[in-house]
Amino acid sequence: MASRLILKKIFKTGFVSEPAPQADLALRTREQDLHAEILKVFGQAVAIRHVDAGSCNGCELEIHAMGGAHYNIEGMGVKFVASPRHADLLLVTGPVSRNLEVALKRTFDAIPEPKWVVAVGDCAAGCGMAGAMFGGNYATCGKVSSVIPVDVEVPGCPPPPTALLQGILAAMSGAR
Repeated sequence: MASRLILKKIFKTGFVSEPAPQADLALRTREQDLHAEILKVFGQAVAIRHVDAGSCNGCELEIHAMGGAHYNIEGMGVKFVASPRHADLLLVTGPVSRNLEVALKRTFDAIPEPKWVVAVGDCAAGCGMAGAMFGGNYATCGKVSSVIPVDVEVPGCPPPPTALLQGILAAMSGAR
């Protein structure tokens, strides 16, 4: 009996999810160019190591969205790796908690040269309301650049996948 009531409520409510994002034609037309640029710089696919230094996981949801079929980050020659020794770029989210300060430094040191660091989100970049809330306090070291050198900061709470892609490409192209 209870299952009928639940099904009835589901059918009455309908779909409550948001619509799929609109296609960004600028990113689609540049896909081959980006892949060629990545191959020119690295001679292979770009390997990213992600470190969650104490985030709320909002930025991680957007990072995972980049791996989906809509953005197809792997089609552009960008992949995520488990070991920092295989990485070219370090993607850091969240304010750096005191417990992860040493781990972040070790991860940064383990990445071979040349390497790039992208701080993702307002907490990692130390800006906006989140940056003010999670600035230097007893539990955090503050923004990522206070612990390791950062090449590109991607603002937003959380930043959309297109902004993340632009930040990754800006870091790889040397824009600081």
